[in-house]
Amino acid sequence: MMNDEEKPRVYDILAKAFRQEEVDTCFALLGDANMNWAARLSGQGCRMIYVRHEHCAVAAAMAFARKKGTVGVATVTCGPGVTQLITALPAAVRAHLPLVVFAGEAPLKSGWYNQELDQAPIITATGAAYHQLHLPERMPVAVRDAFLQARRERRPVVIGVPFDLQGRPWEGPEKLPTPSRELLPRLSPIPPHPDDVDRAAKLVTGAEKVVVLAGLGAVEAGAGGACRALAAKTGGVLATTLPARGLFNEDPFCIGISGSFTPEVGLEYLKEADFVVAVGCSLAYHAGGGGQLWPKAKMLQIDIDPVAVSQGQEVARHHMRADARLGVEALTAASPARSKSWRNEAMAARIRDSKPDSQAFEIEPGLLDPRHVIEALEKALPQDWEMVNSGGHCSWFFAQMPSRAQENFLTIREFGAIGNGISFAMGVAAARPDKTVVLFDGDGSLMMHVQELETIKRHGLKILIVVINDGAYGSEVHKLRSEGMPEAGSVFGYSDFAGIARGFGLPGRKIDNLGDVPTLVAEFAATGGAAVWDFHVSDKVLSPSIRRAHPQPGHPNSHGKPKS
Repeated sequence: MMNDEEKPRVYDILAKAFRQEEVDTCFALLGDANMNWAARLSGQGCRMIYVRHEHCAVAAAMAFARKKGTVGVATVTCGPGVTQLITALPAAVRAHLPLVVFAGEAPLKSGWYNQELDQAPIITATGAAYHQLHLPERMPVAVRDAFLQARRERRPVVIGVPFDLQGRPWEGPEKLPTPSRELLPRLSPIPPHPDDVDRAAKLVTGAEKVVVLAGLGAVEAGAGGACRALAAKTGGVLATTLPARGLFNEDPFCIGISGSFTPEVGLEYLKEADFVVAVGCSLAYHAGGGGQLWPKAKMLQIDIDPVAVSQGQEVARHHMRADARLGVEALTAASPARSKSWRNEAMAARIRDSKPDSQAFEIEPGLLDPRHVIEALEKALPQDWEMVNSGGHCSWFFAQMPSRAQENFLTIREFGAIGNGISFAMGVAAARPDKTVVLFDGDGSLMMHVQELETIKRHGLKILIVVINDGAYGSEVHKLRSEGMPEAGSVFGYSDFAGIARGFGLPGRKIDNLGDVPTLVAEFAATGGAAVWDFHVSDKVLSPSIRRAHPQPGHPNSHGKPKS
């Protein structure tokens, strides 16, 4: 019989329980309450990405989960480690991302511990689940159940384990419980009811100008081809939500993103639409789900969980409960061919040749127009590189890269927080280690977690960071100007991100001449690694979404025409 010194510890068994869930990557910041478990997880073959801030561990796991289609895993210590997660977790909840976070808890044996905190209310306030693991013998089952819950509910689950219990000798059974992947129900896609198909077909038949709008549900269901076929048969056009951007990048009748990021020509066609088929979309406010972009159109939602009200506004009045692909295929089959079509060659040419935003701005000497920066990068960057779009004002410009396929694009914006871009890029780089990742970020966003440049360097992550540096918090400075308010609190000057990058051991460059971009891309592709490119742009260039929502004195109104 083994004595206590020879027995495995509880943290050994917990690490095995995670590995049995096929966890091969974990984003971590270590402290007393998780470091022994993390060391054992690493020793069992799990790749550990050791970040510099707890928020970044969870944010990177979010992007990893989205890219890999699996459960993202992160770990932090108790107390202050847990409180650092409170911005990332709501974003993961709202983006329906499955995560399991191993968080320590204060030791139960201590009468006082300076990092002790009632962690459950803080975590559950974000919408995530929290499980206290206080009975060692049941901990492996509790880990398995956390993965089951994360997969089934598509949200984060945080498990808290007191670190004195983690160090106890293991007294439980040798055999681990059945892993979650073997217990998940094997569910087939839901076909539509024939009555729903008949009603939807009659609505489509009576429409003249149809828009087929696809969201992430359409991407996950593999419904891209079916959506294109429906648009072709009805003579309509295609659009996507922002996260699904690029799903129809090769179709000449795709008008781009629907919502705050819609290009000029897309806005015009959406206004003309009389019927919108929303496929696998949540009908979020910023995607135009309330009809603000298509005031004349009826809406049909095809989704496994259709809704009538979303984010405080009425959305679709007509519904088809079905898997996105099966629902669209059934509707296409039931819809008669048309003698007249909205689409034509002139429309295709206009979509192809129109700029996303044609408004003229006066650019100060020595600065760049952010739209021109994106045009140069769109032409020069290889098609198979992964693109990560961060948040903030500059993200409108980054989204206007029409040639990029959806499978090489990632954005997670459901909570409206900036500062996540570098973490998302690390998550994508970990999920796609054979690919180069390009992060498009603003100066204010990157500065929030610029310390992760050291993580990128240390782990050899292949990330090119493109900074649209306007010397300010872009959204805030334009909103303050529109209100006639002082802007000092939103303007900070042009930080030297090239110099900052070099301080962390990465190549950094300030790019003044866009003609150099093709050569620089070729050089970077040849050398690989990571780098930071700093583009100083004018803060006088407002994105169309800001112009529409916050008209500026002397700037265009929501219709893109100069004010009188």
